[in-house]
Amino acid sequence: MGKKAAKSIKVTQVSSTAGRLPVHKACMQGLGLRKIGHSVVVEDTPSVRGMVNKVNYLVKVEEA
Repeated sequence: MGKKAAKSIKVTQVSSTAGRLPVHKACMQGLGLRKIGHSVVVEDTPSVRGMVNKVNYLVKVEEA
């Protein structure tokens, strides 16, 4: 039996963080997002899902 492949999600920033709550800005930074249109592929873990759910109005999520 081999290792299970870690599931990944692609997160894309679709809105600006200007004027947002500091906690939401920190979530975006934690996800590795910098500017509108920037995409990152991250592991699908409960902690990442929590960050994505907190800033769901700023990002678009796809399966990777």
